[in-house]
Amino acid sequence: MKIALFIWRVRTSAIPFAILRMALDRFALRKVQGLTFVKLLGTGKGETFTPRDADLWQWALLVVGTEAAISEVKKSPLVKRWNRRVSESANFDLAPISSHGRWAKQTPFTNETSEIQAPKNHTGQVAAITRARIKWSKNLTFWRAVPPVITELNRAPGLIAAIGIGEAPLGLQGTFSLWESASALRTFAYKGEAHQRAIADTERIGWYSEELFSRFEVLEMSGSLKNSPIN
Repeated sequence: MKIALFIWRVRTSAIPFAILRMALDRFALRKVQGLTFVKLLGTGKGETFTPRDADLWQWALLVVGTEAAISEVKKSPLVKRWNRRVSESANFDLAPISSHGRWAKQTPFTNETSEIQAPKNHTGQVAAITRARIKWSKNLTFWRAVPPVITELNRAPGLIAAIGIGEAPLGLQGTFSLWESASALRTFAYKGEAHQRAIADTERIGWYSEELFSRFEVLEMSGSLKNSPIN
């Protein structure tokens, strides 16, 4: 299994192109044999997870599949079209360390069930993807709980970058974050007060109808996110 994440920050003149390609590129990707999971994503500041967070200049593509399929996507006219219109971009090749939960009723990063895999011994940089389908009746309580967690995240030692990701402006949201080490990510996830309260509230309130948390080894990366080099 190979995993690639492309993040494109387009020029203002290319915003209509980006919106159109979010609708059309899925058809080209369906023709790539060997892809097992594909998500075209909008991005945002990840501060409130409401529509006002949306970043119309930044978009993303996540693909999972065989080595040949991922290589085909990287060389495809689809990616070249995006690259011609960017002011900056970032590319990540990832390998799963652990994954718990489901995304669109799938377990995209493991061939197992949704249970956490045995973690690898990894000492380099790691990435995390969280994703949730928020119950419509719980949106308001969820939005109220988000700001303290985001403040804690942005102040977390070892955080390199974090952005909001989503399949829709409402209800289907998550984050992609890049960390200096697995220990830095674990410290935020399991010792941050605001994050721990949010975890407790998740069980008590039941915000989500579906959720996923995955950690990844960063095999290779290049480019920059919002003028911050990552390579």
